[in-house]
Amino acid sequence: MNNKKSSVNNKRIIVKGAREHNLKNLSFEIPRNKLVVFTGVSGSGKSSLVFDTIYAEGQRRYVESLSSYARQFLERMNKPDVDFIQGISPAVAIEQKTVARNSRSTVGTTTEVYDYLRLLFARIGKTICFQCGKEVTRATTSTVVEWLENQEEGAKFYLGFPLHQHEGIQLKKKLTFSRSVDFLESIRVKR
Repeated sequence: MNNKKSSVNNKRIIVKGAREHNLKNLSFEIPRNKLVVFTGVSGSGKSSLVFDTIYAEGQRRYVESLSSYARQFLERMNKPDVDFIQGISPAVAIEQKTVARNSRSTVGTTTEVYDYLRLLFARIGKTICFQCGKEVTRATTSTVVEWLENQEEGAKFYLGFPLHQHEGIQLKKKLTFSRSVDFLESIRVKR
C-alpha cells in the first residue's frame, strides 16, 4: 500500500501552511504535469503563491543539489514560509549574466549542467562526416596500415603525424629519414 500512496503523491504537489507575504496559512494540492492557472483579484496572493512559495522552493532544492563550489557563486536562498511541500521538482531560472570572475563562465558551467551534458554527449554522441555521411570512428596505427594496404596500387594519400623536436637531432634529418624507404619498412615491420 505504501507504493500506491507514494505513486499518488508523485502525481500532485502538496503544500501545507503557506504563509509567504499575504498568504494566510494556505494548504492545497496541485496536479503535476498539467497546465494550472492561478487567477484572482489584485493583491490576492497569486504571485506570492506561485513565485515566492512554489517556484522558490523548487529553485532552492535545485541549488541545494549543486556542489559547494557552484553554490558559492549563487545567492543564498531562504526557505519560503511554509510548513510542508511535497512532490515539487527542482526548478531553474537563471539570468544569463556573468556571475563568476572567470570570463569563460556561463550559465551551464556555473550550474554544472555543462559537465553532465559533456559526459552525456561523449557517451552517446556520434560524430558523422559531413562530406560522406559515415560515422567517424577512432583509428589506430594498425587500422590505418590495414586500410592503406587494401587500397589500389599507385593510389596517393597524405599521411600526417606529429614530429617532436629532440635535442641533438635536427628536424631536417628527421624529415629525410621519414621520407626514406627504411622508415616505411619500419612501420610495416612493427605491425
